[in-house]
Amino acid sequence: MNVHAIRAIYKFEMARTFRTIVQSIVSPVLSTSLYFVVFGSAIGSRMGEVGGVNYGSFIVPGLVMLSLLGESISNASFGIYLPKWSGTIYELLSSPVSFVEVVIGYVGAAASKSIMLGVLILVTARIFVPYEIVHPVWMVVFLVLTAVTFSMFGFIIGLWADSFQKLQAIPLMVVTPLTFLGGAFYSINMLPPLWQKVTLFNPVVYLISGMRWAFYGSSDVNVAISFGIILGVLVACVTAIWWIFKTGYKLKS
Repeated sequence: MNVHAIRAIYKFEMARTFRTIVQSIVSPVLSTSLYFVVFGSAIGSRMGEVGGVNYGSFIVPGLVMLSLLGESISNASFGIYLPKWSGTIYELLSSPVSFVEVVIGYVGAAASKSIMLGVLILVTARIFVPYEIVHPVWMVVFLVLTAVTFSMFGFIIGLWADSFQKLQAIPLMVVTPLTFLGGAFYSINMLPPLWQKVTLFNPVVYLISGMRWAFYGSSDVNVAISFGIILGVLVACVTAIWWIFKTGYKLKS
């Protein structure tokens, strides 16, 4: 394992984050704060409780996941797409660095940024609403697993995309709608029976539900299923990345 290569990629990507700290950190935190103001304070005061939890507190896990998914995908996809766009990817591919080390460096940096952002959002949420974390260890597990998994997914998007428009297409047209429809602002038990069944085909439901269980000890779906879904997506992403580097898809052209 080439630790020096991993460290170099990781430090470069983290340095890029701190060079653009307003876009990378400040902007997402401010955007999430607006959600707390609008949904937590304004609407939450009229909603009462959802599943025995104050509405403002109820949306905290969903908002953490909302930011975590978006930032993980964005950080990883831009991180690997920029070398493709500038042509420096060929220097990386011809260097004595395995694809495992490349993935660890880029995905590790993207996941680290997302986890930092998630922690900042949790701290910010405390300003607006009270909340308690019933299972803090599992909360950290879900936070880290989600960050790593969707950083890998973003890495795949960055390898696949051949334009900045394609880079934004899947996050904006697929991931964001699925996140808003995944129970971030409501319990799926509030939906009509038919739509409850339809919603269960949305993988984001399981992520948000698992995080909500870690916070409050209750969830819309079984926490074991949520954990299994995250692991399944992680395995699928690892397999896809292995195949891309093995075949050279979108890398050798």
